Amino acid sequence: MMTDIPFLTLFPKTSLICFILFLSAYALVIAEELIKMPKSKPVLIAGGLIWAIIGFMGVQTNQSALISEAIEHQLLEYGELLLFLLVSMCYVNALEERQIFSALRQFLVQKGFSYRALFWITGFLAFFISPVADNLTTALILCAVVMALGVGQPKFVGLSCINIVVAANAGGAFSPFGDLTTLMVWQKGVLPFFDFFKLFLPSVMNFLVPALFMHFALPKGAPTPLNNSIKIKKGGVSACLLFLLTILTAISFQHLLHLPAVLGMMLGFGYLQILSYHLNRRFGSDISFDVFRKIQN
Repeated sequence: MMTDIPFLTLFPKTSLICFILFLSAYALVIAEELIKMPKSKPVLIAGGLIWAIIGFMGVQTNQSALISEAIEHQLLEYGELLLFLLVSMCYVNALEERQIFSALRQFLVQKGFSYRALFWITGFLAFFISPVADNLTTALILCAVVMALGVGQPKFVGLSCINIVVAANAGGAFSPFGDLTTLMVWQKGVLPFFDFFKLFLPSVMNFLVPALFMHFALPKGAPTPLNNSIKIKKGGVSACLLFLLTILTAISFQHLLHLPAVLGMMLGFGYLQILSYHLNRRFGSDISFDVFRKIQN
């Protein structure tokens, strides 16, 4: 939409300034670990300045109405994307709070799997979880599991984390929910939902080929079993089922009702809120959400 604004082509210096601001913000995002500044801060500043420059040029060329239309269009797309991801993050946070992932880690250790078996198990989990929970969230969660499993085995941790990142990105490519870009493509209506699954076999190959090469460099042996016992909190399994129901609801809104998928996700968030209310009323322990602090970063 921004490329449709005529004065951006009439005033090349304006376009250049906006481009430099964008690159500067991107550089600060990349340097987040070095400068200890959350990536949201430079992005917000750059975005505000870019729109301010565009707005100023719009006033100078009597095209403020066009600017307002472009901003409303961008905000609508951004709002839909933000609300969609917010619901997804709330569900993942709820599963984490209900100790679903901690129980998974304990299960993997207590079964006596070797390091090589854990490498493949976590890889396949990343590949099949990322289409639902998005690749970044999947990678963060399963890498934390691997780090807990591989204490004293840096080679196992390093190779397994690489494998998880590759698998999560490969798995996220064949689903609209797997990555920010695929979600944007689906919400925009560029591709129907089921067309993404044509990428399943290429995605599998992108995961398996690097994993096969890394397999032979893995250490032998198995992690030491854990002594502590972790139980899934009440409502954990229900939250998993409601997450799947929420995904189906979003798909139904898009394909059956021809409404934005984000409305289905918001309805699904209501499912989770009702579950939290039920748990609070019956057991005095509702689901706590820590997702807003994460979004701020």
